[in-house]
Amino acid sequence: MDNDTRFLLTSQIHKQREVKDVREVFTEAKERAKSMPIAVVHDGLRSYDEAFNKEFFTLANPRVQNVRSVGQRNGFNQNVERLHGTVRERDKVMRGLDNEESAKNFIEGFKIYYNFLRPYMGLNRLTPAEKSGIQLDLGENRWEDLIKQACISRKLPPKVFNPSSP
Repeated sequence: MDNDTRFLLTSQIHKQREVKDVREVFTEAKERAKSMPIAVVHDGLRSYDEAFNKEFFTLANPRVQNVRSVGQRNGFNQNVERLHGTVRERDKVMRGLDNEESAKNFIEGFKIYYNFLRPYMGLNRLTPAEKSGIQLDLGENRWEDLIKQACISRKLPPKVFNPSSP
């Protein structure tokens, strides 16, 4: 997650947080950001340190800082911890995610909602996308407009998405 805009670059659900899983997340975040971060902030899990060393460590300057931030209240990763709480709340209402495919689908939909649809008081009622400078000119029905724009950008025929059909 970008600290300034709260734009969620990547998110994955894993049963465990092993080094290979963390490296996947770091790699995807680097590809989406298209630049190296100033710092990577994470909780105290050792697999994050090892994955950081494999993905970001270099002797060249400027170096990416590895920031271990333990604690939800006083740590630097409060926004990520809050996001995790929101995901857990939603998962509880849904009575869990039955399998890996449903978990991946949920996370992809949630990422769209989080980045493009939900305004945040901490961002002056902007979405993370708007704070990042991404303007999509979404109307009153933001979900529908977002889906329509996705269809247009993928050059899908109009009949593929028709919100009024059953």
